[in-house]
Amino acid sequence: MVKNYMEEVVEDLLPKLLETYKDICTCEKCLDDIRAIALNKLHPAYFVTRKGFLFTKMEETLVQSKADVIHELTSAIEIVTKNPMHN
Repeated sequence: MVKNYMEEVVEDLLPKLLETYKDICTCEKCLDDIRAIALNKLHPAYFVTRKGFLFTKMEETLVQSKADVIHELTSAIEIVTKNPMHN
């Protein structure tokens, strides 16, 4: 199975970032839009083996990588908050 590790990083960090936003819609559509916008801006980190997963996990611990994810998630949250795709 091929997996983009950035999806896991986004899933891990998104709930923590959402805690800082008080009046944001957290319906599944808005959350999916936030994830998609952020992931489209981030470099994918695909792995297919346990060894690849561990290597990618080590890469994630680099401060810049985590900062990039937080930056893109924050931007995506602001975009979706200003332009929700539902009523």
